[in-house]
Amino acid sequence: MLGVLLLLVEFGRELAEPAPASTPLPLDPLLLPGLALRTTLRMLAAMALSLLFTLVYATWAAKSRRAERLLLPLLDILQSVPILGFLSVATTAFLALAPGRALGAELAAILAIFTSQAWNMAFSFYQSLRTVPVELEEVARAFRMNGWMRFWRLEVPFAMPALVWNMMMSMSGGWFFVVAAEAISVGETTVVLPGIGAWIARAIEERDAAGVAWALATMGIVILLYDRLLFRPLTAWAERFRFEQEGGTKHERSLVLEILRRSRLVAIATAPLGRAWRAGYRVSARLARLAGAGEDRARPLVWLDRAGVLVLLLLGALAARAALEVALAGIDPGELVRVVAAGALTLARVLLLLLLASLLWVPIGVWLGVRPELARIAQPIAQMLAAFPANLLFPIVVSAIVAWRLDPDVWLSPLMILGTQWYILFNVIAGAAAIPRELRDVATNLRVRGWLWWRKVALPAIVPYYLTGAITASGGAWNASIVAELASWGEVRLEAHGLGAYIALATEAGDFHRVVLGIAVMSAFVVGLNRLLWRPLYYRAERAFRLG
Repeated sequence: MLGVLLLLVEFGRELAEPAPASTPLPLDPLLLPGLALRTTLRMLAAMALSLLFTLVYATWAAKSRRAERLLLPLLDILQSVPILGFLSVATTAFLALAPGRALGAELAAILAIFTSQAWNMAFSFYQSLRTVPVELEEVARAFRMNGWMRFWRLEVPFAMPALVWNMMMSMSGGWFFVVAAEAISVGETTVVLPGIGAWIARAIEERDAAGVAWALATMGIVILLYDRLLFRPLTAWAERFRFEQEGGTKHERSLVLEILRRSRLVAIATAPLGRAWRAGYRVSARLARLAGAGEDRARPLVWLDRAGVLVLLLLGALAARAALEVALAGIDPGELVRVVAAGALTLARVLLLLLLASLLWVPIGVWLGVRPELARIAQPIAQMLAAFPANLLFPIVVSAIVAWRLDPDVWLSPLMILGTQWYILFNVIAGAAAIPRELRDVATNLRVRGWLWWRKVALPAIVPYYLTGAITASGGAWNASIVAELASWGEVRLEAHGLGAYIALATEAGDFHRVVLGIAVMSAFVVGLNRLLWRPLYYRAERAFRLG
């Protein structure tokens, strides 16, 4: 703990230092432990922001039909905006906020990593809040829980197992974009932050295969460490909140969690927090009694909800008008048609890759989900694969396409789904693990097997979870197109026709108008796909397959 505090103090001290120079990092393997620590701290800071965003945003969308009509399309847009789009704005804004200091560049990098983590967690938490079993809601009403107590004692615990799995996926997904976050280049502005991402960017630029291998090995060690020290204890802790508790089942065990539970120092340090938490329940209960009962109690929240939605609508209208003015300035109709056509090509790639990924990972995810022992073994392996940045495959892919004269429009496409296919796997595992034990016992007693078991037991149980994974995987694939459709290895550059390559080239050129135009078209495609395909399927699954 003392070492962690010293590292945080050192990190805070460096924020006040002058902004990092744009000079490339030296590819010295001895620097990798320090660079890995810096990258991990940025990712953990982004994870904390993502968790706070999830608890507020997803809860508002799940609790208010009025807000849901606005917040879900907004979330679709946010997850479709490429990381380069956020960086184009964030880099300039944060560097101006803290001129000449490293703080601005660090905030821009953390925001960029946040945008690769938050949306998946928000969708997962929203889905869990909308599918709380009816019998649990009846118990909450029988105990007369107010809204605050119901949220922390019922809804958050019910959502915790799936949320922890999606936190693991989001943490791994952050590695996919860490190269763009730490080697920021927008027009004439170039900022290189010390970290694994900047190392990878330099190794690719120098065509240093050994440097790429060193970075990959370091990433693997870091992922294993935070899996054992953070996510394995969280997974074991979240087991207590699983809706279906099976007798005789071996639960997840974590040495770190056992040490924390048995530590007297930890108990003494957390006792004041526990007392404050319980006092919050008492205060909320008293406020509820003072507010009255029935509709009178909910009236302040209703007015707050209406005011919040109105503010978002006004801000959205002003922002949409400004975005259209910027996007269409100096853009002729012919280019607009070309950008839409490029978006259609990327859409076709996204749908085909999602179909192929679903056919592969849904059966595997169900098989792992109903076997907790195997799921625990597969968890760190899946995290490792999910964290694998597409950039590290550029040497192999670019060299193979050039050597065999392959079509980049076809063979660069798999890079889009490389990091996002794991959203489907992780959510299907979580859904299969949540299948009630009595349902599986009934299927076994009635000898329901083969396709009948899939059609009557497995698929209905995992549909809401699968759709959550598919929605986030779809948005992630659009985002990954920025990296996948424009691949380089040294001086060799391959470009696939699509919207991702258009945005990447516009960002490199610092052409803000075309960056905004590309982001607007991508957002329109993603929102349209979600509104016409994913959302109708999700609402139907929610009504048809809700427990209870």
